[in-house]
Amino acid sequence: MSLSRRKFLTTAAVSSTAGLVLGAPSIARAQSTERFNWRMTNAYPPGSPFYVEGPGSPTDVITKINAMSGGRLNIQHFSSGELIPAFEGFEAVQSGTIEMNAANSYFWSGTTFAAQYFTTVPFGMSFMGHMAWLYHGGGLELWHEVYEPYGMVAFPLNNTGVQMTGWFREPIEDISQLNGLRMRVPGLAGQVYSSLG
Repeated sequence: MSLSRRKFLTTAAVSSTAGLVLGAPSIARAQSTERFNWRMTNAYPPGSPFYVEGPGSPTDVITKINAMSGGRLNIQHFSSGELIPAFEGFEAVQSGTIEMNAANSYFWSGTTFAAQYFTTVPFGMSFMGHMAWLYHGGGLELWHEVYEPYGMVAFPLNNTGVQMTGWFREPIEDISQLNGLRMRVPGLAGQVYSSLG
């Protein structure tokens, strides 16, 4: 086994915009020579560019993991709804139902508020700044600390960069224009809008 393969199989990490969550016991068992068949679920539907398919996507990473492990680690991917509902990945990994989940960590802010900081926050860091913080500024260590009580480890996967506070058809020039406006805004931004009523 090459040094890069060995390093991958013995190193634990966490995710940024969309990332992997692994059950910690599964990582510990990966030290042996046996073969593993793992299941990875995803919060996004089949065919979603970047979040399911394409360069840097979970299915792309699976191909690379299978190759780097010399076939010892075989991962089967399930898009949202194919094995479990879209937003039950955290609990499914924690309970040992599945071994891996690919999703934005802010989806788990209801379980642990700090999870959202490992994805993106409104007016936050660029994708380069975010990855620099994770790998060189202590962000990854903090992420591990946040997930440790749940018996999980996270791996940074891909990164969409800054998420703004919304994309609107018409300019928003006054806070009153938000009244009755329907939008999808998860995590911290959603809480800010909610506090505005």
